[in-house]
Amino acid sequence: MIIALLLATTLSFADSTAAHYATRNVNALEEMLERAPDREARLLCLYRLFPLTDNETLLDNLPEELANPTARELSLLAGLWGYRAAKAPLLLTIRYGGRSDRLLDRARRLDPQEPFLLLVDGQSLLFRPGFAGGDRRAALRAFERLKHVLPAYADAGISALEAEVWIWYALEKMGVDEAPALRKQLLARNPPALYRDFLQDPL
Repeated sequence: MIIALLLATTLSFADSTAAHYATRNVNALEEMLERAPDREARLLCLYRLFPLTDNETLLDNLPEELANPTARELSLLAGLWGYRAAKAPLLLTIRYGGRSDRLLDRARRLDPQEPFLLLVDGQSLLFRPGFAGGDRRAALRAFERLKHVLPAYADAGISALEAEVWIWYALEKMGVDEAPALRKQLLARNPPALYRDFLQDPL
């Protein structure tokens, strides 16, 4: 609780969600969700909470569209529909996946460098099979671009370490020779629990 309070006082709302996600602090994220001051904050909390809890009720009542959205809001909503697609039967997977793609396209028109656009797009490209549009090289480019643009976003809600872990994972999935050395470098930095475990035992 003390650590959570310190984070809350030293980090922005977005960066706090990223920090609690990295340390698997579900309770802190649930508390942040309860007091989320606006739509973007709520989407951020849901996006970070679902992978930690696998609680599908978090994805209930997702809107299909948003009024006057920002690129970040569209990207986060696309990520949430992507989570829902991954849990759905095949026909709904196609429908929900298409909905996620359309939201990403709208976000891209608003701000092609939005960090959550690059993160969600890269993840989608990485995990989809090739016949459904998956492309590991394109995913790697998205994650590399994410790392590059992060310094320009003061309240990104994504750490450089998170971007680097996804770069490693894309390289790992591609079977690139540099992947083991990058994994070793990242582990040597004593990353938070979520990233450490992911590096040691990826999906």
